[in-house]
Amino acid sequence: MISSNDFRTGMTIELEGNVWRVVEFLHVKPGKGSAFVRTKLKNVKTGNVAERTFRAGETVPQATLEKQTLQHTYKEGDDYIFMDMESFEEVRLPAEQIGAGAKYVNEGMEVSAVYWQGNILEVEIPNSVVLEVIETDPGVKGDTATGGSKPATVETGAQVMVPLFISVGERIKIDTRNDTYVGRES
Repeated sequence: MISSNDFRTGMTIELEGNVWRVVEFLHVKPGKGSAFVRTKLKNVKTGNVAERTFRAGETVPQATLEKQTLQHTYKEGDDYIFMDMESFEEVRLPAEQIGAGAKYVNEGMEVSAVYWQGNILEVEIPNSVVLEVIETDPGVKGDTATGGSKPATVETGAQVMVPLFISVGERIKIDTRNDTYVGRES
């Protein structure tokens, strides 16, 4: 159990059978009446955001989350097959559970799976990945880094906007949080 006075950004709590992450919190002491804590909570599983007010000192159960490293081995239909790096068991996850970052998951990539009560709540992929460009328009002499951008398809099938000088076969670094080109990799 944790007191509402001890809330911090990023902390996870259990409410109504779900796990919620504290996004924002504000301790309020009105001139009249008792103090309270106004929070903005995000449901870890669904992504829904809710605002909730707690009395100062009110206790709520803290969610105990476990992280495990999983390595992607192969893709079968819309499912991604991972291997638990400790027990070597296979874990099958649908693309919806991985989220928007699923388009960057390639063979051998390690991800962090967040477990609550034995079930996977979310999958955290690395903030940046290095992938090979398999399809893009050819570069033309005179194309510079500040001259504009063009779409490129990488080995996982994701499309990213890249500078005009990038060509097929080059390995590029991509920021998975905002789908942007970061730079070339050698």
